[in-house]
Amino acid sequence: MQIQPYLFFDGRAEEALEFYQSKLGAKVEMLMRYKENPEPGYNPPNSDQKVMHACVRIGDTAVMASDGNCTGKPSFQGFSLSLNANNPAEAERLFKALAEGGQVQMPLGKTFFSPAFGMVADRFGVSWMVVVPQAQ
Repeated sequence: MQIQPYLFFDGRAEEALEFYQSKLGAKVEMLMRYKENPEPGYNPPNSDQKVMHACVRIGDTAVMASDGNCTGKPSFQGFSLSLNANNPAEAERLFKALAEGGQVQMPLGKTFFSPAFGMVADRFGVSWMVVVPQAQ
């Protein structure tokens, strides 16, 4: 069994994918626009160039994305994506990249469970927890 996050950016998916490519090294594996939908009767108005479905790989994880209903009002509440870094320097680089245009919720710092942990909402409102797992 596998669980994969599916993020609805409501009109900002392409911008988000480009951001994650440049900041996290994400790789777009698949992207389908609404104009390519074989059943276009289900497309939101004025959505031809918008992302109907995409799959992006961030590290070892596939994340699905879409523009959804293209309302321009993405809402990401009640969850965070946890991003494991190999060391505190990498955690700092990733945290700063995600914080660019976003909002720091908990500054990156040492905790009882990690040499580096912080929480940030990126410029799209997606909440991230950047963590260096503690050595066992």
